[in-house]
Amino acid sequence: MNFNQNIKSFFDASLCLTNHIRIIIDLLPDEIKSCAQEIRLRVNKSISIVCPNKSYFLAPDGSASESCTPLFVTPMDINDIFKSICNYSMYTHQEQIRNGYITFRGGHRAGICGTAIISNNQIVNLRDISSINIRIAREKKSSANEIIHRLGKNIGKTLIAGPPSSGKTTLLRDIARQLSYNNKVCITDERGEIGCVYRGIPQCDIGLCDILNGYPKGEGILQAIRALSPDIIICDEIGSENDAISIEASLNSGVDIIASIHAANLNELMNRKQAQRLLSTGAFNKIVMLQDRSSPCKINNIYKVDESDVKINRINNSVNNGNS
Repeated sequence: MNFNQNIKSFFDASLCLTNHIRIIIDLLPDEIKSCAQEIRLRVNKSISIVCPNKSYFLAPDGSASESCTPLFVTPMDINDIFKSICNYSMYTHQEQIRNGYITFRGGHRAGICGTAIISNNQIVNLRDISSINIRIAREKKSSANEIIHRLGKNIGKTLIAGPPSSGKTTLLRDIARQLSYNNKVCITDERGEIGCVYRGIPQCDIGLCDILNGYPKGEGILQAIRALSPDIIICDEIGSENDAISIEASLNSGVDIIASIHAANLNELMNRKQAQRLLSTGAFNKIVMLQDRSSPCKINNIYKVDESDVKINRINNSVNNGNS
């Protein structure tokens, strides 16, 4: 995505803001708009713009400061922005609100913080919204070129690991798009971040993929196998017990899984019981470890997995062409 497209994405994401905030935020330098990853709004606090290497605070004149500024977000601002994100229909977004996030037009995603309303030991709603984090959706076409080039035909059964904002979802999206022209690819998009579906229409280019939007990953994987006969299933942020069970079920169907998981480094990943369970299933024979948020979609290392005892060996950095 080029400089002007990045600025347009920032502008589109900011359309949900109240008028007086949007007027000021539009005055930000284009250099900040083009690299901004998040717009964070907290009741009675300064507005912060999160970029890969640092965060800025919005000043009343539209300038950006590295220290807190006197431009505060009021409770009324938060309430109005929340309604705008929901397109003034909170009821139709009830499930997303319950899960703490809402995907809105353009594929942007708003994380919602507030007071949980509990019923039968489950969160059924939120009230008294206190902060909103707008994650700006940006496509980065060709971001998967390196991983596809290095792994070739062996790209199936790959687990992409990295810390938050390291580009896992962006990379999955481009992998799905590129592979979909020669394979039957199904995306199980529980959080609506890969395809960024809004009213049934993907807001991002996912090529010829079929997409199960909003399905819990486990159910989506099984539904894809039953109804869509995919060659490859792609899903984001796996790690639960149900995910592992469903992924195990996919092994007997001849379907490859490409997925992502949160982990700052290989040691952290291997110390997680859920990760050990997933790797021991044999569903993944490669781990792609990404760098941090300062270098989104950049590969740190690629490792080969021996699922018999979950041994990890680093794959040589040279191009693989499908023979690893």
